[in-house]
Amino acid sequence: MVRLKHRYLLVNFLYPSPTGTSNANASKGSHALPNVIQFHQPSSDRLTAGYLVKLIRESIVDLFGDHGAGLTSGTLQIKYLSPATSTAIIRVARSHYRLVWAALSFLTRLPDPVNQSCVVQVVRVSGTIRKAEEEAIRRAKKSVLRARENLGDSAVAAEALLSKGGTIAMNSNDQDEDVVMNGIEDDDEDD
Repeated sequence: MVRLKHRYLLVNFLYPSPTGTSNANASKGSHALPNVIQFHQPSSDRLTAGYLVKLIRESIVDLFGDHGAGLTSGTLQIKYLSPATSTAIIRVARSHYRLVWAALSFLTRLPDPVNQSCVVQVVRVSGTIRKAEEEAIRRAKKSVLRARENLGDSAVAAEALLSKGGTIAMNSNDQDEDVVMNGIEDDDEDD
């Protein structure tokens, strides 16, 4: 029996321009968001797994033609997509993950119905989905802590607002050490 080997790409969607306001108004007003929060804002609810697969396939066809589309079409799959954290985990065959990575790197705009400029950042390439999930959780915790630091006193108000829903409960003692990543890690756990 032949075992198919896959790679899991952990992807973040970053939004360089604020939604609904212009940069000039946002920087002058008192409602200006810190860059950390602005870039890591939630994605539109219109960003779905089917829509993302369609975008990736179109980008692969634009870059690599029918040959690239044929190589990746059988194994390309969105395993996890969270519009709230603008994070996705994409599964593809191990031998073709670089094609998907290149296609993601060339995406600069999410077309209709989302219609928003974005930067797609591949954060980690992993041999197992478990490692990709752990990295996504670690990064989410780190971004919440960074947002708390940037907001200062208003972080207490934001935390109280978020705790009303009962969905976020973090201790300040659970802070992870900062890990400096010079490049993308490629876990070859299942070679």
